[in-house]
Amino acid sequence: MTSSARDILIGIDAGTSVIKSVAFDLSGRQVAIASVPNRYTTRQDGAAFQSLDETWADCAQTLRSLADLVPDLAKRTAALAVTAQGDGTWLVGQGDRPVTDGWIWLDSRAVSTVHRLRNLPTDRARFESTGTGLNACQMGTQLAHMLTTTPEFLVGAEAALHPKDWLYLKLTGQRVADPSEANFTFGNFRTRRYDSDVIASLGLTKYRHLLPEIVDGSHTTHKLSTRAAEVTGLLEGTPVSLGYVDVVCTALGAGIYTGGESSNSAVGCTIIGSTGMHMLAKSVDDVVLNADATGYVMVLPLKGKVAQIHSNMASTLNIDWVLKIAADLAADLAQPVSKAELLARIDGWLAATEPGSLIYHPYISEAGERGPFVDPNARASFIGLDGTHRFPDLVRAVIEGLGLAARDCYTAMGVLPSELRLTGGAARSRGLRAIHAAAIGAPTRISAREEAGAAGAAMMAAVANGHYAGIDECIAEWVTPLLGNSEPADTELSANYADLYNNFFAARRALSPVWQGLANRQDRKK
Repeated sequence: MTSSARDILIGIDAGTSVIKSVAFDLSGRQVAIASVPNRYTTRQDGAAFQSLDETWADCAQTLRSLADLVPDLAKRTAALAVTAQGDGTWLVGQGDRPVTDGWIWLDSRAVSTVHRLRNLPTDRARFESTGTGLNACQMGTQLAHMLTTTPEFLVGAEAALHPKDWLYLKLTGQRVADPSEANFTFGNFRTRRYDSDVIASLGLTKYRHLLPEIVDGSHTTHKLSTRAAEVTGLLEGTPVSLGYVDVVCTALGAGIYTGGESSNSAVGCTIIGSTGMHMLAKSVDDVVLNADATGYVMVLPLKGKVAQIHSNMASTLNIDWVLKIAADLAADLAQPVSKAELLARIDGWLAATEPGSLIYHPYISEAGERGPFVDPNARASFIGLDGTHRFPDLVRAVIEGLGLAARDCYTAMGVLPSELRLTGGAARSRGLRAIHAAAIGAPTRISAREEAGAAGAAMMAAVANGHYAGIDECIAEWVTPLLGNSEPADTELSANYADLYNNFFAARRALSPVWQGLANRQDRKK
């Protein structure tokens, strides 16, 4: 690593819940963090959107606040990079002004368009190119839906951006896209370029001009603009990198790849957050695309490497739900209990209950499930209850359901991980880690990295600006030392869960018509 008088790298991570700016020293040590809540609006028609201008103002505020925490931040900043929540559609027109509010990944207005496009004979070829199943959250389907419902948006647009692309535009004045989102939506993960046939399959050939140039932020930077310098307090001309999408940056920072894996191993990285992200670092030639045409393939900032991904719509949201039942009951009995107190009991409940006595499908989201199958009608359920089961048994079943859902996702990618690296707040639970290890049948490791997404973005800036010779060298200092010791899977528990998974899988396949029937009943009530 080279030395520099400028000793700070800033990673911006504009998530769905929080926008953060994080300062790191050149060796990857986190120095300070400033954040503000993100703001977005939802409607009963499935709309979920946020103001582009407010998002930029909030991002700039985090950078100004970071300067209050880091002395001489502007003069010390060697470079900054930005990542953000994935998918969505943020249209800009003349003068880089927003055409409308940004549609975010939670927006479900394009569901009918997804069904139409998935039934076209061209969809399998599109999937083979992108490696990504169609979903209402994606720019491609949202643009196609706008074309049939609000075509005036596209007429007035000059560029279609993702959230991080918008922030990069405000920072540098450049309309560009990164390789990860550009390719899983409109391109080919093998060539890392836009694909005309994919764009045509979405009915968007006429609007190809809206797609920006693809740049790799680990190689290419642009300078912080005069206006952005005035708003953020940083110095004009500071190099800025466009990070990959937040999922990729988080996986990079959390250790999905450390360079020490053998060529035939598949290291998994699971983010246990509100949603569950399950990722395998693979060589391009090892990608296995499932028959259901679901999941994602996202290129990594590593030559020939991709992250193959399946994502559960809800992960810890299931735990929140079951604990809220206890909290509500306690409140009704005039004995209120906090969520923190209930969380502290989880490992004790797991230790006191029998593994595998129930099946729980963790489809608690009102939007259903998206990985490894897509069904907006999917709903959570317990199977196997009898009079001996108590509340701790339900808690165990919910957490086992998360582990089995992770196995379901990895199975759809063709191989179970040889090692599972966990990140997210829930990964601090030893009992939860043990269940995931046994459900996958692989040892687990957790990272001490607090802000993996911002770190992943900052790593790209570190490489782009010559502080490291390449991403592998940066990983060796920023990522590998922060990985904890390997925690082996319990072999007896693994055998138990391997058997239970067969029932979990069979039941979720059998329940599909039941979910449809329940949805039909709700429709008749409207």
